Amino acid sequence: MRHYREVNAAPHPVTVPDTLFDDPDAEARWRARFTAPRVSLPQWARDAPDRCLYTSNASGTWEVYAWDRATGTHRQVTDRPHGTHTATVTPDGEQVWWFADTGGDEFGNWVTEPFGGRPADEQPQPAVPGTAPGYPAGLDLGRRTAAIGTSTDEGTTVWISRDGTAQVVYRSEYDAGVGALSRDERLLAIMHSEHGDSRHPAIRVLDTGGDTAGSPIAEKWDGPGRGLEVLGFAPVAGDSRLLLAHERRGRQELLIWDVATNTETEITLELPGEVLADWYPDGAALLVVHQHTARSTLHCYRLATGELTALDIPRGTVGGAAVRPDGTVEYAWSCAAQPPMIRALHPDGTDRALLRPQGEPAPGSQPLTDQHVPTPHGAVHALVATPAGAPPGPLPTMFLLHGGPHVADEDRFSAVRALWLDAGFAVIHVNYRGSTGYGSAWRDAIEGRPGLTEMEDVAAVHDWAVSSGFADPAGCVVEGWSWGGYLALLALGIQPQRWAAGVAGAPVADYVTAYADEMEPLRAFDRALFGGSPDELPELYRMASAISYAADVRAPVLVLAGENDPRCPIRQIDNYLARFTELDKPYRCYRYDAGHGSLVVAENLRHAAVEVAFVREVLGSEPIAGSAGNTRSAV
Repeated sequence: MRHYREVNAAPHPVTVPDTLFDDPDAEARWRARFTAPRVSLPQWARDAPDRCLYTSNASGTWEVYAWDRATGTHRQVTDRPHGTHTATVTPDGEQVWWFADTGGDEFGNWVTEPFGGRPADEQPQPAVPGTAPGYPAGLDLGRRTAAIGTSTDEGTTVWISRDGTAQVVYRSEYDAGVGALSRDERLLAIMHSEHGDSRHPAIRVLDTGGDTAGSPIAEKWDGPGRGLEVLGFAPVAGDSRLLLAHERRGRQELLIWDVATNTETEITLELPGEVLADWYPDGAALLVVHQHTARSTLHCYRLATGELTALDIPRGTVGGAAVRPDGTVEYAWSCAAQPPMIRALHPDGTDRALLRPQGEPAPGSQPLTDQHVPTPHGAVHALVATPAGAPPGPLPTMFLLHGGPHVADEDRFSAVRALWLDAGFAVIHVNYRGSTGYGSAWRDAIEGRPGLTEMEDVAAVHDWAVSSGFADPAGCVVEGWSWGGYLALLALGIQPQRWAAGVAGAPVADYVTAYADEMEPLRAFDRALFGGSPDELPELYRMASAISYAADVRAPVLVLAGENDPRCPIRQIDNYLARFTELDKPYRCYRYDAGHGSLVVAENLRHAAVEVAFVREVLGSEPIAGSAGNTRSAV
């Protein structure tokens, strides 16, 4: 029988606690993990590699920064209330392009300004006049040519621009996007879903020249259920080799397609997981990023000899990597126990921290261990963390379910996980069917039965955690954001006996309404995932919708929702909570002024504090010191 404090069903405000811990050191530690300055992997101008861009939270909001390595200067490019995270630099290093949306809604235009900055009284200028606003659908910049993709409810449009004049080269009602320009800018590779499956795209190469701009040059499609991904043209003028990722043998591998001769070379590597790659600057080798069992390795693959050399990097996860003109590999790295770092591995084998933001780094946390839980469908890989100094168990346990669904939890640092551990909870991540990194069959196993399939894997890991004595059966809480939030709500309704509480951030709650209101690329994704639209498959959408199980929910739930979210729109969340009100079910709702999550550090702190305070209240944990705080709207 559950033992938790009642959370009133009637709407009332959510209070953000002033503190979560009586111990000042513990309080300072968890906050520092969120507020510590962080930076992304720098990207550099192709022909002026000292000119770089990165994003950072140093100002308290994630914004774009320009870094001139030659002078050592750093400049904050953007300064917007809801932050900015999408930007690039032109090949000559003279201009910065960044995507300007409104309130985090992801809908907007590309704008540009000089790398060195603009006068304070001037606004950034439209990057390409004549293009229409939309959701970004890919971008690649050459010396004279820009390829810009946007999507709207009407479909996808791709423009090329030379000397500021926009020309439509592709338009489709289906989901599509810019892949890459060739180095001589004569070819443009796009990914499209004209065959009706946006989850497994095909490739088309278009002519970009003059009167023939937009004419198809070559096509490649691997057939139903097999996707292709553009990774980039060879970085050599006149070279028509295009690097692709394919999944012909049930996992993500590499091939090189020579578009001019329509010949291809599959690259078979003796690595057990899945791979992505980028070119070395001379086009003679590939930098391979290998993902296996939630961790990464880096390799150099020599095309002429087929030699694969492992690069010496620490154990953990690589969040991105690229090769500098001198052969130095720069990469973003972290592991569960250590905060993220931007590192540089030089050709002589020396490895160093590349870019250290000012201020103290985030405090460390606990490592993750692996658990492979057998099921009739294969072993489910779970990542497990235990609070420092915790007894053997059973422990109150947070099941943190990742979003996507087509991503995976990895051995990387998480301020959120670290906070739950500090608060005395064990943490379990479940790489359920639908996760990437475990082969195409595992990823695609949720087709035709999304949500319900993942629930079986979550249940299997929960059974292991309880039966092994690791998790307290009366203290298990399910939490997630985006698709993970959707799964958390489903779990509360489909598996009510398992959960003492639930937390869902930016979730899909009412799938039919979400489909009606979400951005078109996600509608295309849903049609591919379900096999059709809600009009075509009403019963399947009903079965996969959390609102259908609202009457069966026993545990209190906290929902966090963004007012401007284009991915999991607010109306369908309102419908779910209205249903809870009708049923007199206990819930709380925290609404914030942003989109699908927030780029503002202070808002992330509030999210975390509200979650921990809610779960502690439900489970009857110790009272929270200084509970008076800012009141947020509730539904």
